[in-house]
Amino acid sequence: MNQSFSKSSSTRIPLRHILAALLLLSSLLCAQFQIEINKIGGYTTGVFAQGAAEILAHDPDTQRLFVINGAQSSIDVLDISNPHAPALLFSIDLTPYGHQANSVAVSEGLVVAAVESDPKQDPGKVVFFDTDGNYLRDFPAGALPDMITFSDDGNYVLVANEGEPSDDYSVDPEGSVTIVYLHRGLNHAFAKQVDFRAFNNATLDPSIRIFGPNATVAQDLEPEYIAIVGDEAFVTLQENNAIAVVDIRRGVVKKLIGLGFKDHSLYRNSLDASNEDGGINIANWPVWGMYQPDAIASFRTFFQHFLITANEGDSRDYGGFSEEERMGDLPLDPTAFPDAATLQLDENLGRLKSTITMGDDDNDGDYDRLFSYGARSFAIWNTRGQKVYDSGNELERITAMLESDNFNSDDEENGSFDDRSDDKGPEPEGIAIGRILWRTFAFIGLERVGGIVVYDVTNPYHPEFLQYINTRDFSGDPVAGTAGDLSPEGLQFIPHWQSPTRKPLLAVAYEVSGSTALFEVNLTLGDQPIADIDAYARAQEADESGPEPQSFSLEQNHPNPFNPTTDISFYLPEPGQVTLKIYNPLGQEVRTLVSGIQETGAHTVRWDSRDNAGNPVSSGVYFYKLQAADNVVIKKMNLLR
Repeated sequence: MNQSFSKSSSTRIPLRHILAALLLLSSLLCAQFQIEINKIGGYTTGVFAQGAAEILAHDPDTQRLFVINGAQSSIDVLDISNPHAPALLFSIDLTPYGHQANSVAVSEGLVVAAVESDPKQDPGKVVFFDTDGNYLRDFPAGALPDMITFSDDGNYVLVANEGEPSDDYSVDPEGSVTIVYLHRGLNHAFAKQVDFRAFNNATLDPSIRIFGPNATVAQDLEPEYIAIVGDEAFVTLQENNAIAVVDIRRGVVKKLIGLGFKDHSLYRNSLDASNEDGGINIANWPVWGMYQPDAIASFRTFFQHFLITANEGDSRDYGGFSEEERMGDLPLDPTAFPDAATLQLDENLGRLKSTITMGDDDNDGDYDRLFSYGARSFAIWNTRGQKVYDSGNELERITAMLESDNFNSDDEENGSFDDRSDDKGPEPEGIAIGRILWRTFAFIGLERVGGIVVYDVTNPYHPEFLQYINTRDFSGDPVAGTAGDLSPEGLQFIPHWQSPTRKPLLAVAYEVSGSTALFEVNLTLGDQPIADIDAYARAQEADESGPEPQSFSLEQNHPNPFNPTTDISFYLPEPGQVTLKIYNPLGQEVRTLVSGIQETGAHTVRWDSRDNAGNPVSSGVYFYKLQAADNVVIKKMNLLR
């Protein structure tokens, strides 16, 4: 049947509709975004410091979370159909397949786990189950399978096999990547072990660390985490300060990318280097930080893909070999460090952990450069391995402002102020990426002091800090289980269309407290809360007044930007001690708005842009911090005079 269309029969869109659509699009693209995450529910194993909640994966069809319980060598399966009250349904015992469960992933009804052997230098296994915990099939993996993930299309499973040596270093297995090819279904699947032997005699980037005793390159490289972009996998090699690029279809390593070093003598790269300096002292030092990322994720923006890394850092410290040494105990070259005696004081660089494997550039027995573990930051890279952004000292400055009494605390002990400054600071470890509408957000877990940092990374060259929230209770007893959530390890963003509430969620597994938390992710466009395009459209037609929130929340100030006054609203689900303070970008307190017992319900406080002495403050960015019990939230605002 032939059909013809004439110009006169075509559909005409009224000009006013086109203009309205363009106006809406313009307002959406130009509007100021804010994000707020609030904990709405959680589950705890009650097991302290045994890895009882490490990595998790969400299945949207059953609304179940699959959580690695290292203490029991199992997968705990949680029902989150009501995310306010997650409940344990059952556990999947992994001991028939190996010694220790390390990672889990879910896709299209398949659950897959990475299980190490005993000893862990032996090959591990990749084990498949259905979402009811029924065993389906397993495949061999390399030594110490540490992280596992599906490709977006579900056709591949990739495993990072870390290949750690034995404690006496008598056995040092090769690091590798296992690829399970599922494109013909699980029954016809097969596995391939991808090694690094092709690089044993290759010339490598000088920032790639190969330093194990008598190790080949293939033995020394230790895959940690994987992000997938198309047909390529980007694998962090944490101890080696590198990323490997794997061709998934061919099952070969294409190249190794050295990540370089971070110059902590630059202003924006300052750090607190000592746990014996009597306080918070974020300063510049002649030290080079090794990026050494743990988690890596990918996202697409600006019509290209980017990688984001949590630059935790890690050393090799075994009975048979240890690279660790305090900087105060290293012999320093007198030309490179004429002020060595001052630098090596414990209150300066003397306590900071360094490596004996690098820095003696002229091989004369003293050190010409000093290197520290990790970069205390997150970084964004293009897929060629070029760094486009590093958060510098922001993570330490944010936590110094928000957790000033507990800055750089340890994750197992309260009352441990500044304990981790001589190690790796807050230790950013886990990352989740979430896309809401046309914006992309990064959620970064800080292993030691705890908490989640939220950034808008839609512009990867200029990410914007949005929020820090920590559900740890520094007044509680970690061993007794009254200290809240300790040491975020695994994070997963759940988009609204896969969420049981139809609102975006963030699921976080906390390794030390053995707990799992669910956070609701709320996005605001200007002053209007939105969860998706449909919700935004409905909100435009609805009355702006709505039901009062039922959980702890801090709203975006209104108006914002402002001059000279702005209102800050928050909601308390129960009465208690509350503080609401204003800070400048240096972390200095500007004004205390609330300090005392507040009743349950909604509260609004007005700030007149004056400091505690009554003096007007200057234009610029300010932060406001609300603290109540174990809830801490920070947001930023702009004063324009």
